[in-house]
Amino acid sequence: MSALYNMDVLRMAASVADLPPLADPDAREERRSPTCGSRMTVTLRLDSEGRITAIGLDAKACALGQAASAIFAKGAIGKDHAAIATASEAWRAYLAGEVDAVPDWPGLDLLSAGRDYPARHPSMRLAFEAASAAMAQALQTNG
Repeated sequence: MSALYNMDVLRMAASVADLPPLADPDAREERRSPTCGSRMTVTLRLDSEGRITAIGLDAKACALGQAASAIFAKGAIGKDHAAIATASEAWRAYLAGEVDAVPDWPGLDLLSAGRDYPARHPSMRLAFEAASAAMAQALQTNG
């Protein structure tokens, strides 16, 4: 097995089962990768300041996409939209080779080998992008 799909990545991917979609979320967004067909639905509960208090995932993705979504979820609690949007853009830029440093998000270094597999990038970005879009919609709706 290559470093891309090591036991830690597979364990992290399996951990999405511990994060089922939330009933009655404050924000919900689905994203799909046109490259591989991976699908991710992120459900969020937000506090009065717009920070994430709970997160649920419905991940239909490859192991890298599932692992990235679990890593995202584990670091998302307490973050506001600006932090999520910044992390999402930093992750995209890292995967695209525009920057050399893995974004400052706990656990993303586990997936650094995925940078060499561009076909996997869209799947690995889904949770970040869906959460950012869901939070933007919630902020717009709730003022």
